[in-house]
Amino acid sequence: MLPRYHGPMHESDLILTLTIGLGAALFLGYLTHRLGLSPIVGYLLAGVAVGPNTPGFVANKELAGQLAEIGVILLMFGVGLNFHFKELMAVRRVAVPGALVQSLVTTVLGSIVAVRFGWGWPAGLMFGLAISVASTVVLLRILVDNNDLHTPAGHIAVGWLVVEDLFTVFVLVLLPVVARTDSPGAAAVALAVGSALLKMGLLVVFIVLVGGRLLPRLLAGMAATRSRELFTLSVLVLALGIALGAARLFDASMALGAFLAGMVVGRSDFSSRAAAEAMPMRDAFAVLFFVSVGMLFSPDHLVAAPRLVAATLGIILVGKPLAALLIMLVLRHPPRTALAVAVALAQIGEFSFILAALGRQLGILSDQATNAVIAAAIVSISLNPVFYRLIDVFAAQAKRWDRLWSWLSQRALAPAARSLGATAPDSSGRRTDAVIVGYGPVGRTLVRLLRDNGIEPTIIELNLDTVRSLRAGGFRAVYGDATHKATLAEAETERAMVFILSGSGMHGSGEAIRLAREANPKIRVFARATHLREVPALRHAGADVVFSGEGELALSMTEFLMRQLGATAEQIDREKDRIRTELFGGRLSLAALFSPAPAAEPGDDEALSRGGQPVSG
Repeated sequence: MLPRYHGPMHESDLILTLTIGLGAALFLGYLTHRLGLSPIVGYLLAGVAVGPNTPGFVANKELAGQLAEIGVILLMFGVGLNFHFKELMAVRRVAVPGALVQSLVTTVLGSIVAVRFGWGWPAGLMFGLAISVASTVVLLRILVDNNDLHTPAGHIAVGWLVVEDLFTVFVLVLLPVVARTDSPGAAAVALAVGSALLKMGLLVVFIVLVGGRLLPRLLAGMAATRSRELFTLSVLVLALGIALGAARLFDASMALGAFLAGMVVGRSDFSSRAAAEAMPMRDAFAVLFFVSVGMLFSPDHLVAAPRLVAATLGIILVGKPLAALLIMLVLRHPPRTALAVAVALAQIGEFSFILAALGRQLGILSDQATNAVIAAAIVSISLNPVFYRLIDVFAAQAKRWDRLWSWLSQRALAPAARSLGATAPDSSGRRTDAVIVGYGPVGRTLVRLLRDNGIEPTIIELNLDTVRSLRAGGFRAVYGDATHKATLAEAETERAMVFILSGSGMHGSGEAIRLAREANPKIRVFARATHLREVPALRHAGADVVFSGEGELALSMTEFLMRQLGATAEQIDREKDRIRTELFGGRLSLAALFSPAPAAEPGDDEALSRGGQPVSG
C-alpha cells in the first residue's frame, strides 16, 4: 500500500500527484468506457480513489486544485473556441426560451430541496444553479455515439446547452461580486453588479476589438515558423494570459477571459488548427480537473444524507427532462425529438462542478452540498447513455397515443405554434406527386429535379424556419415528424406516387416507410442510408430502392478506376449496373417511378423481404 502524503508540498508531490492521479484516471476511465459509460465517471472515481476520504495513496490536494484551475481555464477556452452564434441563431426560438425556463425550474426545485434540508435560500439558489447545467462533454458524446449530432434533436440540444453555458458564465462573473458586497441592501448590490457589468463590457470590447486584430496576427506569425511546438505554446499562452489579465486588470473571472479568448481564436482562420493541436493539452488538464473534483467526495456524507442525494437525482433525472419535454411539446416539436432533447439534458457535469466549487470558496455551499452534486453527477452521467438508447422504445410506446398527439398538435398546441409565426399548410389545391422527407442538400437537389420535370413535391421538414421559407417560396411544405400518421396525412401521402427519405441515419426510417405503405400501398419508396448494413432493414420495411453513401462511393471509385484502365463507356455502364444491382437491387427510371406499381400480395414474403421488385430502366 502506498504511503499517505500530507503537509507542505515537496518536489516529489508533483510527480506523484500527476502520475498516480492520471494513472488512476486512465485505468478507471478505460474501465468505464468498456462498460459503456462516459470516461468522466472513471475520472471522478479516480479522484475518489486518490482523495483523502478513501484508504491508500492520498494525492496533494492543494497541487491538484491548482492544476484543476488550469483545467477550468482551458475548458472555458474550448467552449469559446467551439461557440458559434450561427448555430445558436438557427435554433434560437426553442433553445433560448427552453434553456432559460428549464434552468429556472431546476433552480427553483433545487432551492426548495436545499431549504428543506435547512441550508437557507442563498445556498439553495447556488445549489439549484449547480444542478441546472448539463455537461457539454457528455451531451456531445451521446449525440455522436447515437448518430444524432446532425439531426434536429442534436441541433436543438447543442443550442440549448450553449444558452445554458452562456448563462452559467454570466453567473460565474456576477456571483463573486454579489458575495463580496459588504454593504447590505438592494442598492449596494445593484451598484456592485452594475460596476461588474461595466468592467465585463470593457473586457469584451477590448478582447473582441483589440484581440480580434492582434491574436490572429500573432497566430499567423507562429504558423509561419512552421513549428508545431511554437504554435501550440502560443495558443496555451493566449488562453492563460488573457484569463489572468481578465482577473487582474478588469476584476473579472478567469473563466470569462478564457471563454472570450476562445471565441476570438474560433473566429479566426486558425480555429481548426488550435483545436487539433492545442486541445489535447486541454483534455489532459480537464482530466485533472475531474480528478480534483472527485477528491472532494466523501462517502461518509453519502451515507449520512442518502435522501439528499436521492432528491437531487430526482430533480436531474425527472424534473429537468420533464420540463424540457413539456417545453418542446408546447413549441410543437415531434415527440421523438422532444424525448431526445429531454433525455440528453438529464445529467450534470463540468459546469456544475465549477459552480459548486465557487459556492464552496465563497462559503455559500457546504461540503454536504458539494458531495451531493458529485454523487448525482456520477450517477446521472452513468445512466444517461442507457436512457438515451431507450428513446426509441419510449417513442414506440408513444405511438399508442398517436390520436391523442394528433389532437394536441392540431387543437391544443395550435395557439403556441401560431405565436411563433407558423403559417398554415398550402391549401392551393395543387396535387402531390411526390413526398420528400428532409430538405438538406440531397432533398434540395431532388426537389429541383422533380419540379424541372413537372413533378410537384411536398416536403416534410422538422425545421420550422425551413418550412416557413419553403412556403414563402411557393413550395408545399409540412412541419412535422414523418413517423406520425397525422404528418403523412397532411402531406397527402395517400395521393402521392413516390415517397423519398432524403436524409441518412434518420431515426424511425422503417416506421415512416411502413406508415407510407399503409397509407398508400402502391407508392414507390426510395430511402437513403449511411452504411450498406442498413440497407436490408430498410428494404424489409418496404423500400423499393435504398441508396447508401458507401455504395455510391464504390460506384464512383469503380468508374474512376475503369477510366484509368482504358475501359469504354459501355463497359463502365455495364459494370456500374452490375454493382448497383448487387448493392441496391437495381435502379428505377424517372418514367418508371411514377407508373402504377403492383401491390404485393399479403402472403408474398419474398416481395416483402426485398421491399418490392425494382424496375429496371
